[in-house]
Amino acid sequence: SFLELFEKKNYELRIAGGAVRDLLSGMTPQDIDFATTATPAEMKEMFTSAGVRLINNKGEKHGTITARLHEQNFEITTLRIDVVTDGRHAEVEFTTDWEKDAERRDLTVNSMFLGLDGMLYDFFNGYEDLKNKKIRFVGKASERIQEDYLRILRYFRFYGKITEKPGDHEPSTLQAIKENAKGLAGISGERIWVELKKILLGNHVNHLVRLMCELDIAQYIGLPLDGDLEEFDRVTKNIQNLCPKPMTVLTSLFKGKDDVTNLDLRLKISKEEKNLGLFLVKHRQELTKAMGPEPLRPYQDFLMD
Repeated sequence: SFLELFEKKNYELRIAGGAVRDLLSGMTPQDIDFATTATPAEMKEMFTSAGVRLINNKGEKHGTITARLHEQNFEITTLRIDVVTDGRHAEVEFTTDWEKDAERRDLTVNSMFLGLDGMLYDFFNGYEDLKNKKIRFVGKASERIQEDYLRILRYFRFYGKITEKPGDHEPSTLQAIKENAKGLAGISGERIWVELKKILLGNHVNHLVRLMCELDIAQYIGLPLDGDLEEFDRVTKNIQNLCPKPMTVLTSLFKGKDDVTNLDLRLKISKEEKNLGLFLVKHRQELTKAMGPEPLRPYQDFLMD
C-alpha cells in the first residue's frame, strides 16, 4: 500500500488540513491531502521505483507531488516553512518539523494532522475550536493575514461553514481584519471570487456581508460602498434551503447595472454571471412595480413572452 512505501523508507505520512477538519466533523472530505517528511525528490524516487504514476501539476516547487493510485489522485506535500511572504505567495523551505508546518497554516481548524493510525496531531487547539465551533487564526491574526490577504475571506467562509451563530468573533481578530483590509486590493479577482461565492452560499451570509462593509473590505473586492443591505437582508432570509446561484444572492445588494459592471471589472466574473446580474437588476426594477392581488403576474407574463 501507499503507506508501506513511506514506512519502508522511514518517512512519516499524515492526512493534513481540511480533510482532517471534515473527518472530525463527521463529514466525508472531498479530497484528502497528505503531508510528509519526505522531500519532493525523495518521493519521486520512491514512487518511480515502485512503479507509481506521477502527475505533473507544477506543484513541485511548493513541495507538492501528485500520485495516481487506484484511479485516484493523491496530493502529498512536504512539510515546509514560509521564508518570504509578500501577501500573495510564499517562498518555502522544507522541514521535518510538523509543528512548524502547522504554524504557517491559516486557521486552527485547518492546522491539524491525522496519522493513518488514527492519532491526532493538533498543535494549536484546532480540535477544541472545532468542537466549540470557533474560527480562529493560528497565532497572531495580523501576521497570518499579512502572509496572504485572501485569508481574510477564508476567515469569513469558514465562519459561515462552522459556527452556530452570527456575531461570535474575537474583537482582536476583527480589528486585525480591518487594519489589513486594503491588502485585498493586491489579490487577484479570480481568487477573491472563488471565496466570495462560497461565502454567499454559506450560513450567516447576511451577517458576514454586513461585517465586510463595516470592516472596509467591500471597496477592495468590487462590492458597492452603499449596497442595499435591507434588500440583501430580505433576500437572504427568503433563499434559505433554495440553493440559489451566488450571483442571484449578491445582486440583491446592488442598486443598478453599474454595480454589476464594477464587480466584473474587479473580479472577472463569467459572462453568464454578469448577464444574470444585469438581467436581475433590470427586471427587478421594471417588474416589481406591480403590486395588487397577483404580484407575480408580471413575472409570469414576462416568462411567457
